[in-house]
Amino acid sequence: MTKFFTAALLAAIIIPTAASAEDAPKRSFTRDGQTYVYTSTDKGDKTVLSGRAYPSGRDFSLTVRGSHVRGFAGGVPVSFETDTATASGTPVVAR
Repeated sequence: MTKFFTAALLAAIIIPTAASAEDAPKRSFTRDGQTYVYTSTDKGDKTVLSGRAYPSGRDFSLTVRGSHVRGFAGGVPVSFETDTATASGTPVVAR
């Protein structure tokens, strides 16, 4: 389920460019009764997506580097490859 959630998150977003977490706009989407609210922050060659799912309150933090995604969702470690993942503002599409 967690891998499905992270794939859905990455498939539903376009990663915005931001100077810092405070400057990053909050984005959200709803899936299966959960609303996911997150920010994305560019850190060199990687992008960090951080947020929380509501109403469950589960936090997630994912690092996208190239086509690899790694991090935690609901306290569970996740790691997978995507067809395309980039911090340049193009869509991220999960397999």
